[in-house]
Amino acid sequence: MTFIKQFTLVSLFLPLFLGVVPGYAITLKIATISPEGSMWMEKMRSGAKEVAKETQNRVKFKFYPGGVMGNDKAVLRKIRIGQLQGGAVVGGSLSKFFPANQIYAQPMKFTSLGEVDYVREHMDSFIIDGLNKAGFVTFGLTGGGFAYIMSKEPIESVQDLRRRKVWIPDNDKLSQDAVSAFGIAPIPLPIADVRTSLQSGLIDTVATSPVGAIVLQWHTQIKYVTNIPLIYLYAVLAIDKKKFQKLTPLDQEVVTRVMTHAFSQIGIQNRKDNSKAIAALKNQGVEFITPDKPTSNQWRKTAGNASQEMVESGTLPKDAVDKLDRLLLEFHTKGSIKTHDE
Repeated sequence: MTFIKQFTLVSLFLPLFLGVVPGYAITLKIATISPEGSMWMEKMRSGAKEVAKETQNRVKFKFYPGGVMGNDKAVLRKIRIGQLQGGAVVGGSLSKFFPANQIYAQPMKFTSLGEVDYVREHMDSFIIDGLNKAGFVTFGLTGGGFAYIMSKEPIESVQDLRRRKVWIPDNDKLSQDAVSAFGIAPIPLPIADVRTSLQSGLIDTVATSPVGAIVLQWHTQIKYVTNIPLIYLYAVLAIDKKKFQKLTPLDQEVVTRVMTHAFSQIGIQNRKDNSKAIAALKNQGVEFITPDKPTSNQWRKTAGNASQEMVESGTLPKDAVDKLDRLLLEFHTKGSIKTHDE
């Protein structure tokens, strides 16, 4: 074999050994309800730009923001048929594929972000691995903060809540089971329909984070917030695993590293924005109602029953729930020891 032939063969096959295919580019089409211009879109576009640079344009992202591809349920359906490769969706949207991913959504399980941070340090991997086995590659969980009950009429007690027209996401069975445990017949609707339904009176009560209420403009329709953390929210960028594995190992590493960092930054900013959003709600006249201790105890007792029903129905695995409870106890035990030592 001549030197020229040898050189030609090496030139052709060396890129394959390096994990790079010349001229072979993949565009990952990603949909989300986050509006264009939002912090979410800014961080995702920044990450996508970095991925394109590091992969020499072998991997590109094309985003469909603002719900133009429909709600999370529609996005997941389009991922399954190959019209999209992924979506930035709330955790509850993926519960049909891995129900236990809603382990953090047990009502009133957490009382502080300190508790959340400690539990997440030990249990995020459980959710990420479960979603991976269900066919989705994710890049860490992005914390959305606590959801609070927000309403047109004041809600202080469980009895007050039972008299309201309560919205839940239309594709989130766990939320439906949780709300039903409070003795409520919820009204399931797509997120995109919530604002108009509040305006028309079809619903009068929602549960979302402070920043979510402002970004989605629901805050213009509510007057009261029940000041008890209801559930902890998170979201993920979920990409179809089969599509992701079509990337070279080198490009998979780049996408994972860059987008994990981007979504970590989103989580950090979300926490700051939620604090600002609470202040903004108060400034516009929204009243925060803090139940007294006996009433708060009633809320927590009912919430505990709801969590127990989730376990008994098989929606949440008992071993995972028990582990979360042990971690909460461990967190408070360590906190007590630290306080005592100080």
